[in-house]
Amino acid sequence: MGTVTLGVSIAVPEPYGSFLQKRREGFGDPHAHGIPTHVTLLPPTEVDSSSLPAIERHLAEVAAAGRPFRMRLSGTGTFRPLSPVVFVNVVEGSSSCAWLQKRVRDASGPVARELQFPYHPHVTVAHGIAEEAMDRAFEELADYEAAWTIDGFALYEQGEDGIWRLERDFPFGTDVTPGGTGAAVPRQGGLTPLTRPSP
Repeated sequence: MGTVTLGVSIAVPEPYGSFLQKRREGFGDPHAHGIPTHVTLLPPTEVDSSSLPAIERHLAEVAAAGRPFRMRLSGTGTFRPLSPVVFVNVVEGSSSCAWLQKRVRDASGPVARELQFPYHPHVTVAHGIAEEAMDRAFEELADYEAAWTIDGFALYEQGEDGIWRLERDFPFGTDVTPGGTGAAVPRQGGLTPLTRPSP
């Protein structure tokens, strides 16, 4: 059946998501249009296509144990010189993100994996571009602030065109009611959910 590349993340809702995606594009990041603004829970991971049902069951179990939490972004940070990344800081909600990502990658689950670097929740706004542009991203978003309530996460798949598309939403718990204060997963930059051909 082949392999697919998956990622699990918390989407940054509108209007914040599109704003940061457009800023990332404006800094000259060529990948900005294909990456919805997010906080990563599982970095890009190649899996066998046949394992998708098991992965979705696992993620549903993780989500069922989760509860809504507040996330707040404030200011910028960077992983340079270790990694060419400038990001917006997660200053509230980071412990909940850490809890979730650990369970997503649990050694007993279908997407168990080690991380290249210690987990640090963040929202990337520039990656692998010229140093001057990285400096500009760091400076121009230094005063950025945003806050909202997280009520779930999502599974994304990277297409052959390099664009990440929404595969499935995973809302937290069973007590999250539709129309509540949580934010829906956005379809940023005109991206639409991935549709699979019928078997």
